[in-house]
Amino acid sequence: MIALLLAAQVIRTAAVGAFAPINPQAVRGIWPGHPDVALSLGMIEIAAAAHRGQAVERPVFEMIDVAATKAPLAPEPFLVRGVQAQLAGDGKLAERAFQAAEWRDPRSLPARYFLADHYLRSGNVRGGLLEFAALARLAPSGVLSVTPFVASYARDSSRWPQIRTLFRAEPELQEMTLEAMAADPANSAAILALADRAHRSAASPWLPRLLAALVGHGEYGKARTIWADVSGVRPKAGELLFDSGFSEDAPPPPFNWALTSSTVGLAERQSGGRLHVIYYGQEDGVLASQLLMLAPGRYRLAMHVTGPPQRGSLRWSVTCANAPTPLATVGLDALAVRPWIFAVPAGCGAQRLDLAGSSSDIAEQVEVTITGLALTKVGADA
Repeated sequence: MIALLLAAQVIRTAAVGAFAPINPQAVRGIWPGHPDVALSLGMIEIAAAAHRGQAVERPVFEMIDVAATKAPLAPEPFLVRGVQAQLAGDGKLAERAFQAAEWRDPRSLPARYFLADHYLRSGNVRGGLLEFAALARLAPSGVLSVTPFVASYARDSSRWPQIRTLFRAEPELQEMTLEAMAADPANSAAILALADRAHRSAASPWLPRLLAALVGHGEYGKARTIWADVSGVRPKAGELLFDSGFSEDAPPPPFNWALTSSTVGLAERQSGGRLHVIYYGQEDGVLASQLLMLAPGRYRLAMHVTGPPQRGSLRWSVTCANAPTPLATVGLDALAVRPWIFAVPAGCGAQRLDLAGSSSDIAEQVEVTITGLALTKVGADA
């Protein structure tokens, strides 16, 4: 009988420990008086009330207080007390409560979060960022979960010294924070100020995302300046098309070639200044693309093409950035015979130069090699 009672107690304790933080309702019937169950239920009730914008009923706090007497080392009652103090405008009491919660359970994610938020609200940026760093180490996918909070504080230039200190200690957090910030073009100055040498190169994950955001907002000149500076590109006088010899793959798109390797086909650089293209012919799609910044006027695109004589499924086009339809289009077979002349109108601040394939009822694979690509301006102002 004693052995059976002990076994039941062990099983019940294990069940509570496993499920109370996840689904306290599931274990309420197993051990309704267990403090972990009461604390979990209480925290859920508080969260639900906050979500509804309603005040928390007094019996919920009473349930947590009773549970706290049974589990004096539990952090939850102190978290609740800290939030109550915050709502009452008592910052000092809130800080002491959150600190007490963290002291009782240094691995408590809510305790770390509430204390970080309190520190940052009260101006203790260093303390808040240290708590976020701890969250990044403790939480599952911790860096990912705290990145939005760090990014929101990194926008303020007065906090950059503390942010840099945090990033030196947490390089992974730096990388993910910069990438999160890059979705908003307004963060470009902050990103450039905070990215250290190891996170400021053509291979930096934040760079293409920031460039895409800037281009999407029509800030083409700013995007190209940042692209050239971070990628280490020194623009050549009179150069209208980057990497016309297909030999510089380090700088990222959109101001360098974006080459496809997909179900549409394959476009790849080859030695000797060649672009090798295979179009499978089964679906429409772009194989090679680059964003240009041409002033209004007329331009001449020339190249040498080797491959089968029938290349009608491949076409070059020029489209104003962020516009749905091309300004001009030419078949690759026609361009192989004579240069293509096209015009850029006023108000077209940037242009996409695309090589694309167009499918037909009978799929036909086309393989070509392009060399001697040259783009020049023509006319009186050339």
